[in-house]
Amino acid sequence: MELLTPAEMDRADLLTIAGGSSGFALMLHAGRHVAQAAIEMADEGPILVIAGPGNNGGDGLIAATELVALGRTVHVMLLGEREALKGDAALAAREWRGPLLPFLTQSIGAPALIIDALFGSGLNRPVKDQALEVIEAVNHSGVPVLAVDLPSGINGATGAVMGAAIRARETVTFFRRKIGHLLLPGRLHCGQVRLVDIGIEPGVLGEIRPQAFENDPDLWLPDFPVPRADGHKYGRGHAVVVSGELSQTGAARLAARGALRAGAGLVTVASPRDALAVNAAALTAVMVRPVDTPDELGTMLADRRFNAIGIGPGAGIGEETRGKVLAALAAGAAVVLDADALTSFAGHPDELFEAIKSASSPQVVLTPHEGEFPRLFSDMSNKNPLRSKLERVRVAAQRSGAVVLLKGADTVVASPDGRAAIAANAPPWLATAGSGDVLTGIITGLLAQRVPAFEAACIGVWMHGEAACEAGPGLIAEDLTETMPAVHRRLYDALGIEY
Repeated sequence: MELLTPAEMDRADLLTIAGGSSGFALMLHAGRHVAQAAIEMADEGPILVIAGPGNNGGDGLIAATELVALGRTVHVMLLGEREALKGDAALAAREWRGPLLPFLTQSIGAPALIIDALFGSGLNRPVKDQALEVIEAVNHSGVPVLAVDLPSGINGATGAVMGAAIRARETVTFFRRKIGHLLLPGRLHCGQVRLVDIGIEPGVLGEIRPQAFENDPDLWLPDFPVPRADGHKYGRGHAVVVSGELSQTGAARLAARGALRAGAGLVTVASPRDALAVNAAALTAVMVRPVDTPDELGTMLADRRFNAIGIGPGAGIGEETRGKVLAALAAGAAVVLDADALTSFAGHPDELFEAIKSASSPQVVLTPHEGEFPRLFSDMSNKNPLRSKLERVRVAAQRSGAVVLLKGADTVVASPDGRAAIAANAPPWLATAGSGDVLTGIITGLLAQRVPAFEAACIGVWMHGEAACEAGPGLIAEDLTETMPAVHRRLYDALGIEY
């Protein structure tokens, strides 16, 4: 499903209003959904609404009015004066006939539930003064919180905490999720997110044309490769994984198994001769071929049946790995670059980017983690709260000419054309040694089956996360390839394919 920036959500509101709906009607729908969620969260006891001076506060005031009509005891704290409210928020304030508590931490008391309607997703400056004090007091109160649209203090475009932010148990949002619902740390503050319909037609998206999406099967399921009944292994591509020296062969083997489990018809490990026996002894369905130098790799890849190459896991850092990367890019096959392959270009990223852009195949995926990312994109710090992970990955994709996948609990995949996807299905136990090597292999295996690079990266990330969920706590990297068949089955079920 599409993810919106706050500006795009504002555009959706305006297009709906221009089509004949009133802004206040949208606010009424929103407030009623919030009230219903509040009742489900707290079936008895008083409810406190903390309302801000904008439309988010208006949603909260409508919810308060609805809850009183349903017989609930409700108190309202308003930031600012009632008389200062404007537009639809002022209309919502007229609906609220009860008193307003002083906007002080002492007014919080001990309600059964707090509705956070202080700031919406459009917040773009640090929280301070009374608002900061109230947010911190709410977080320390231990009272469950229902956030309206986005927990107050979270930037809807970046997921950043703007000084302080509400930690909600649940969040009600409208029409489409915002980017800040998925990017960290914002996602950690949202709790369970309820997406509700307030009367905005999906047709407005045709004019808005959002380019960010949640990474789930709805985004890429038609591109998921399914073997044909009359097919054979040679029709499903031949993936190559480049191994490092004798003491670092395990990472390449993990990647090779990932490629095979992703559905590649054949997989070969290109191994240095001194590691050949170790790789051959440890692999069964995966083949092994001796390759020591960039020239030997180039000669091997002259056979166009080798149509996808993964380089980086355990490859070693330095000139030889750089040469193998350049040989792979020159061969015209799809390429996944990870780990040592990326770090080997730390001193001269432009050499890599020029090679990518001049390659005959545009199917190139870079898969850095946060430690590797600045080695190629040194000017894009992750320390600036107003520069989101999404923005950094998009810029990196445009600059490099490759699909860029920045790993983490909120993995972002971006294409040079601006499309981007944010993942939300990775469990914490996926952060373990070797798991990234398996991901490299999965994507390489998908590319071997001629899945386009952006879709291959998105599918790989999702399958990687689902395989980890299937394995459960205590996961080690080797488990990922063992649980992938269950993930395949779920996708077959979604496609309506019998197996």
